[in-house]
Amino acid sequence: MYYLLRNKKPGLKLIALFSLLVISVSDAFSQDYQLNLPDHDDKKYFLGIGLIYNNSRLSATHHPNFLATDSVMVVDPTATGGFGLAGIHTYRLSQRFEVRAIFPQLLFSYRNINYNINYPDGAKEEQPVMTKRVESILLGLPVHLKFRSDRIGNFRVYMFAGGKVEYDLSSNSTARRAEDLVKLKKYDFGVEAGVGFNFYFPVFILSPELKISNGLSNIHSRDPNLRFSSSIDRLNSRMILFSLIFEG
Repeated sequence: MYYLLRNKKPGLKLIALFSLLVISVSDAFSQDYQLNLPDHDDKKYFLGIGLIYNNSRLSATHHPNFLATDSVMVVDPTATGGFGLAGIHTYRLSQRFEVRAIFPQLLFSYRNINYNINYPDGAKEEQPVMTKRVESILLGLPVHLKFRSDRIGNFRVYMFAGGKVEYDLSSNSTARRAEDLVKLKKYDFGVEAGVGFNFYFPVFILSPELKISNGLSNIHSRDPNLRFSSSIDRLNSRMILFSLIFEG
């Protein structure tokens, strides 16, 4: 029987690491020590830079053609890691709310799609289980609305939500030699939400942050003549991002 597996396992290790990091240092920074950067909350606009680790995958929806053929038995996207850099621009609206634009955001990522092949072609060196790597260099512009808690000593919590647009600099959607490629479109948009923690040091603010980013558009450039592509209808991006943000 034909079936499609979707890998929905979240980045549990990433979430656990983030939680341990925050718990280990938040107590110390929330104590009544000397207040660092006491005038920072009076700034209307400030800049930052982010170092990013991303855990990304593709969410796949099979095409009706998938059930009509017996060549590909399983399509199983899996999560992989990547890294990135970002410029942070923050404008303060009030004591509680800020607007943040992240540009440029440059993410280097790749996603794997595993296929179980019913009739491997030995002439093409195919195996019963094939893995196709889909590489991306994503130039993005996320915009978030942030809600901030009260500052407790040199510590603060914030939450945020917003949207994003992305352009894939390494998109292969126009590739001519694409016998074994899964093509992705250049543009994507989606929604994001997350939580972060401000730790105030004497000359900068360090903010570890965890974010979930889900693409809403179908980024699959389907080719009905290619079996690795024809069995898939939609591909949507899914990411969990851990960032270390430095602001002044």
